[in-house]
Amino acid sequence: MIAHKDIIIIGGGAAGFFAAVNIAERHPDLSVAILERGTEGLQKVKISGGGRCNVTHAEFVPSELVQNYPRGEKELLGPFHKFMTGDTIEWFEKRGVELKIEEDGRMFPISNSSQTIIDCFLYEAKKHNVEVLYNHSVKSIIENNGFKLNTSQDSFTCDKLVVATGSNSKIWNLLETLGHKIIKPVPSLFTFDIKDERIKDIPGVVAKDVEVKVIGTDLVSEGPLLVTHVGMSAPAILKLSAFGALELAKRNYNFEIEVNFIRSEFSDCLDDLKDIKQSLAKKLVFNTAQYDLPKRLWKKLVLASSISDDTRWADMNKKQLEALATQLTKAVFQVTSKSTFKEEFVTAGGIDLKEVNFKTFESKLVPNMFFAGEILNIDAVTGGFNFQNAWTGAYIVSQSIVM
Repeated sequence: MIAHKDIIIIGGGAAGFFAAVNIAERHPDLSVAILERGTEGLQKVKISGGGRCNVTHAEFVPSELVQNYPRGEKELLGPFHKFMTGDTIEWFEKRGVELKIEEDGRMFPISNSSQTIIDCFLYEAKKHNVEVLYNHSVKSIIENNGFKLNTSQDSFTCDKLVVATGSNSKIWNLLETLGHKIIKPVPSLFTFDIKDERIKDIPGVVAKDVEVKVIGTDLVSEGPLLVTHVGMSAPAILKLSAFGALELAKRNYNFEIEVNFIRSEFSDCLDDLKDIKQSLAKKLVFNTAQYDLPKRLWKKLVLASSISDDTRWADMNKKQLEALATQLTKAVFQVTSKSTFKEEFVTAGGIDLKEVNFKTFESKLVPNMFFAGEILNIDAVTGGFNFQNAWTGAYIVSQSIVM
């Protein structure tokens, strides 16, 4: 037996639920169903932000917001004028979920629990008669005056189809059979694995404001840098991993970075150190951290400059001063591989953006088929931006679908 629905959404994640709920609310007379391959949906919502769900980011200017998308910047500018951060906040508040802004701009439910967001979606889906079918993995999509979908359990037909499956290679393969071009996926949000004496045994240390360059490329970023058990992370590194996703994949995640720990020119730093040599003459270099750097990191950089732990500032020679200035402003580290950033695995890749109408998020190749979320070749830096892309696309889909 084949069941017919007016609209089917493939994928029970953030974009899928947001599209389904908004469609059903706008068109209460239509039958709307979500097909989810897992035993439950909204898994990325559940683990995002360490289980708190980083719903969006407190950036309220579309032209500024798009700069956080290495892929999708140009395409999302128009959509963000229709639905963006302020609209997301209002949407959730109208449904009893208040969001809060943290110091770094990330926004979370005030409950500090992703379950609040999940419960909101499940309640809204039930309220608006969205049928959610779990354990329904889509095996084929056939276009023929609408769509026929064969799943691991049942077959369905529908007039309109929304694909919101995230980075799902099986669905990408099915879309290729319908004529869509898929940009090969590569990891987009990852930390750098580095084995180096200068960061050994000091995990948890944070340099608050650094500049990082990938040597041999134009890639550069700035912000906090975190020393981890296996290398480096935090925004300065994650931004590089996102904007450099394709380039770093080409290099097989083996490359050199140059870190300016103090965001200062070598010559200016050297002048500073010469002044410090006079003002702190009797003090030990090892024990007098400068530039607001963490003491443990400072000590590592001092030792890396061939300065012993009993050297006084007054005894620093020209060679040692230059070596320390080099470590502070242009320290080179060898990256040997990558690690997934927490559980927030994001990929660059997906449906070629040229094949999508971003006024409606409808396929230019297959009428009545719409896309939302990471199924598209859109990705962002960490901080709630990937979810904002999901909300925006899904909302515009809900406004665009007309029966």
